[in-house]
Amino acid sequence: MTASTATTFASVKLPAALVQQAREAALPMRRSAAGQIEYWATLGQVIEHQGLSVQEARTAIEGYEAARMAQHKHSVADLTSRLMAAQTSGSLAQRVREVVEENRALAT
Repeated sequence: MTASTATTFASVKLPAALVQQAREAALPMRRSAAGQIEYWATLGQVIEHQGLSVQEARTAIEGYEAARMAQHKHSVADLTSRLMAAQTSGSLAQRVREVVEENRALAT
């Protein structure tokens, strides 16, 4: 990382309850507590800049999150379906055998 691309950080004191809330909210989104707080801060900046009310922002965020979760569920269902089809056809077992043989060849 070069000096021109380095990110600088600053420490701030936050209430322990807020940090705990951030940890809990971060888990399903696979963020760190700091990442969750950054996310919340970014949302706050956007909301403030757009002049949205809290209710308007909440409605917009809930709609976005619902659409995102629906897309995620669809992709998991699609992946599961493809995996089951590969298992049924035997192509999954064949590909596993190929990968094992490739790894054995690399190991020798």
